[in-house]
Amino acid sequence: MHFIVSSNHLLRHLQMLSGVLSSNNTLPILDHFLFDLAPGEALISASDLETTMTVKLEVRTEDTASIAIPAKMLLDILKAFPDIPLTFKADPDTYAIELVSDAGKYKLTGANGEEFPKTPALEGGSSVKIKASTLVTAINRTLFAAGSDDLRPVMSGIFFELYEDSLRFVATDAHRLVRYARTDAKAKESSQFIVPKKPLNLLKGTATSAETVEMSFNESNAIFTFDDVTIACRLIEGKYPNYDAVIPKDNPNRMTINRIDFLQAIRRVAIFANKTTHQVRLRIAGS
Repeated sequence: MHFIVSSNHLLRHLQMLSGVLSSNNTLPILDHFLFDLAPGEALISASDLETTMTVKLEVRTEDTASIAIPAKMLLDILKAFPDIPLTFKADPDTYAIELVSDAGKYKLTGANGEEFPKTPALEGGSSVKIKASTLVTAINRTLFAAGSDDLRPVMSGIFFELYEDSLRFVATDAHRLVRYARTDAKAKESSQFIVPKKPLNLLKGTATSAETVEMSFNESNAIFTFDDVTIACRLIEGKYPNYDAVIPKDNPNRMTINRIDFLQAIRRVAIFANKTTHQVRLRIAGS
C-alpha cells in the first residue's frame, strides 16, 4: 500500500489527534495512529479506549488498506520537514513502513491496523444538531468548574441536559457550580448525560471553525461529528447531583459590578489569601 500527502497538511491533522494520546496506555497499539485508506482519502484515528478521534483528509492513493503507524515518531519526523510531498509505502505482511521525500528515505515499523480498537456503534440512540459556536461557548464557560476527584467521577465532566425548549450545561466540583443555559438551541426529546473532560477539551480546540456539531448518544456512548472530524467517547456512568437544590430560588440580593474592576481587585487581595483555601471574604454595604 502507498499514498502521497503534503507533510504540513498531514502534520496539522495529526496534531489535532495528538490530544487523544495517553502516556500510560495499557495496549501498545494505542501508541499508534491508525491509517484507513480508501481511493483518494485517508481516515486517521487515535484512541485511548475511552475516547477515539478520527479525521479525514485527501491523499493520493488508489489503495484500500489499513496500517498503524507509531504516533510520536511520526509526529517528530513530520515536524522536521518543510512543506513537501511525502510518499508512504507499507508492506501489508511485515508492516514495514518507508517514508520517501526529496530529503531522503526513512524507515519505521508499524503494526496491524486490525488490532486497533473499533469505535462502538450507537444502538438505540438519539441525536441533536447544535451550532458549533454554542457548544464551544458552553464548554468554555463550564468546564473549568468540573471536578478532578477520582472518588466522585460524576463530577469530573459536564452534565448535558437536553430539553425541547432549551439546552443546559452544568459543571461542579462541590465547591463551585456553573449552569449555562441556551434557549436558542433545542432537542426533539429530553435527555441527560455526562461527558468526560478529554473529549470536551478536544471539541473546544477543534470545532471553533465548524458551523454545526451533530451529537449522537445513547446510555453509554456519545459521538460528536463536524466537518471531517468525529469524536467518540464513553459517557460517565452515575447520577449527577441534584444541583437545583443548592441554587437559591428566591434570592432578593442582586449586585451589578464592573467585571474588570472586580477581577483586578480580587487578584490584588488574593495575594494575601490562605494558600490552602484561597478564600477571599467580600463585605457588601450597598451603593
